[in-house]
Amino acid sequence: MELIQSFSVDHTRIIPGIFLSRQDEVGGDAVTTYDIRLKRPNTEPAIDVAAMHSLEHLIATFLRNDPEWKDEVIYWGPMGCLTGFYLILKGSRAPKEIYGLLLRAFKAVDDATEIPGAAPVNCGNYLMHNLCMAKWYAAEFAEYLEANADNPGIFEYPKTERLITDDGQQFYDS
Repeated sequence: MELIQSFSVDHTRIIPGIFLSRQDEVGGDAVTTYDIRLKRPNTEPAIDVAAMHSLEHLIATFLRNDPEWKDEVIYWGPMGCLTGFYLILKGSRAPKEIYGLLLRAFKAVDDATEIPGAAPVNCGNYLMHNLCMAKWYAAEFAEYLEANADNPGIFEYPKTERLITDDGQQFYDS
């Protein structure tokens, strides 16, 4: 079975940032998936699951209500490894082009007084939220983005040379 694209990135070298994960065409229109990485994989502790759930609700609500971007947003959701999120947008933009949107989204978490949709009728696990920790993680990531705005490394996956053996096995040279 072929390894999917997101598992083909060397996770030992990823740093927090905004990365282009994949681009697809759907019905003739471009659709782009971004890797919004808050934590360094396998190095930093994963994001607390209740805070991750709260960030999912808070940021999805922000994105789908942003006047400039709401019609472009297809999906915002957590990675299973709890180190970041996937954002899927209509169109084809470089990661740096969505920097301002994401910075505003993460900064807006600080203004939240409740988790949108955190009721039994709206959420499959409405008791599993942590607004206080969500604010902490959001502030940490917003500060990181601001401090690294001029660092091209937060917008491009780390480059690796992939070695391929005679029998077709692939290895990273990192």
